[in-house]
Amino acid sequence: MTTLPDDTTLTEQGLAASGTGKILLIACGALAREILALIKANGWTHMTLTCLPAKYHLYPDKITEAVTQAVKDHRDSYDRIFVVYADCGTGGLLQAECARLGVEMIAGPHCYSFFEGNAAFAEHDDEITAFYLTDFLVKQFDAFVWKPMGLDRHPQLRDMVFGNYTKLVYQAQTKDPALEAKAKECADRLGLTYEYRFTGYGDLQTALATQAR
Repeated sequence: MTTLPDDTTLTEQGLAASGTGKILLIACGALAREILALIKANGWTHMTLTCLPAKYHLYPDKITEAVTQAVKDHRDSYDRIFVVYADCGTGGLLQAECARLGVEMIAGPHCYSFFEGNAAFAEHDDEITAFYLTDFLVKQFDAFVWKPMGLDRHPQLRDMVFGNYTKLVYQAQTKDPALEAKAKECADRLGLTYEYRFTGYGDLQTALATQAR
């Protein structure tokens, strides 16, 4: 079983491929723990994971190029490659590039959708005013939200940046009281109503199970 680096390393550097499985999963570093947990629980020993730095979600224009390079770097070493990114702010560019490269990718506009289940997520009518956190993003809140938005230096900008949001939705992949408490603290810091949803792995598990066949 792959030994995971800490969350800061997954944010800044990602995870190198380690293994000789027939299927390579190219994923965001923010999904590393969930994907490896699913691989272990289901005995998918023919799958190998590599992750790009999670911080690319702060610069979505980098995602398509980085995924393309990863496919080129690893294509000759695996029978099949599956991209575990949704659109993730690329404006359809990633989907088009994956089609050009002949590799499949997980369906959905972003991980918040496929964690909840794309069909269930689409039924909400107030999602445009919701700010989402997953387990990883709760743990990396300062690195992904507070500092990049300058709130550590200029906290008075909070209401301007988050003025159009009404709630923070914590989509929990695991039942962890410490993370729940931290997520509630994040909502308080942003001045937003707090909502908890236990999603588990959602469509992530379904998509990987399909690839495992």
